[in-house]
Amino acid sequence: MTYSRIIGTGSALPTRLVTNHELAQTVDTSDEWITTRTGIRQRYLAEESQTTSDLALEASRQALDQAGVSVDELDLIIVATTTPDQVFPSTACLLQNKLGNKGATAFDIQAVCSGFVYALATADSFIRAGQARTALVVGAETLSRILDWQDRSTCVLFGDGAGAVVLRAGDQPGILASTLHADGSYSDILAAPGKMCGGKIVGNPFVEMDGQAVFKFAVKVLDDVARETVDKAGLALSDIDWLIPHQANLRILDSTAKKLGIPTERVVVTVDRHANTSAASIPLALDTAVRDGRIKPGDKVLLEGVGGGFTWGAVLVQM
Repeated sequence: MTYSRIIGTGSALPTRLVTNHELAQTVDTSDEWITTRTGIRQRYLAEESQTTSDLALEASRQALDQAGVSVDELDLIIVATTTPDQVFPSTACLLQNKLGNKGATAFDIQAVCSGFVYALATADSFIRAGQARTALVVGAETLSRILDWQDRSTCVLFGDGAGAVVLRAGDQPGILASTLHADGSYSDILAAPGKMCGGKIVGNPFVEMDGQAVFKFAVKVLDDVARETVDKAGLALSDIDWLIPHQANLRILDSTAKKLGIPTERVVVTVDRHANTSAASIPLALDTAVRDGRIKPGDKVLLEGVGGGFTWGAVLVQM
């Protein structure tokens, strides 16, 4: 049987670091207000000239280097993003060109904060079906472009960044199980409803969110999907070495871990440094924990996300 394994990780952050104190100079907020409600202390914001594919490129090169894989070996490139460089071509095709690859299947996935989980599960399916052997999966965002910087209920929560993994086919299990769900009836509690029509923006182009409704929904489905995915793999929650949830809010992370009975010391947390980077948050956190030595070969890591749509899902990985 053919399996897919993660053989390399990478990440990228813009150079511009913005602390809560700096944000409070232009927005009616404070470091205490942001930190106590979200756990966020800083975020990185892209420069005007820096695109989503630029961040994806840096993260991809790191992942490829760690994996020891050449660009020409890639036969599948998937980019999860809510903030593509342009309407089309896809950010995956733009990334492919920047990498110098020709011929690989390349496309974007839009599942907002669940995007990386969706993309990873999709790449795993391609490899298991024999349609790809070496895949690059990226989560990349420039969310700062779709924020109203006078709305403190949303603008303080988000940041920009990218994370990437390289998957390769093999005969040893790597991705053990995955679960994906969506329910469009919740689309009104988290959205960026604006659209282009006749060369003009129609509707609000900025992120809108019902924070309390999102919190309740997120904690419930992250608990449910974690249990469903671990059960699919024939394992118990006690078998999980590391939990990497979508890095949206420290309260959501803490509540999820508590419901699952996973000790906080086995939860990877980067939201304090990166804020919510949507589809980039899980691979950014994964790469952080791989490179600092916390996650080791053989560890079982549960990745899970929930985002606008609503979408949610989880992937259980053995490193």
